[in-house]
Amino acid sequence: MADKLKIKLSIADRVYPLTINPEQEEGLRKAAKKIEVMIKQFEQSYAVRDKQDVLAMCALQFAAQVEQKSIDKEDDMDKVANRLNALNDLLHDHLS
Repeated sequence: MADKLKIKLSIADRVYPLTINPEQEEGLRKAAKKIEVMIKQFEQSYAVRDKQDVLAMCALQFAAQVEQKSIDKEDDMDKVANRLNALNDLLHDHLS
């Protein structure tokens, strides 16, 4: 098992010490950076000063993105399945 790595991430003016696997570091740092950018955008766009409200809006936006990707993936899978079924029917008809 790989050695654990101790890092500190700053989110919304708070520092969070974490002990992680080294392969997680890049993803966590990128996520923290995206959160910080989103916080600044919300604060500028909506003049919100309460960090809890801003963090709740960030969480909502990230969750909505994940859900939308899941919905899009399901739609894509349905389209692929329909195309495969149509191809299968064509092959079956041609071979019969």
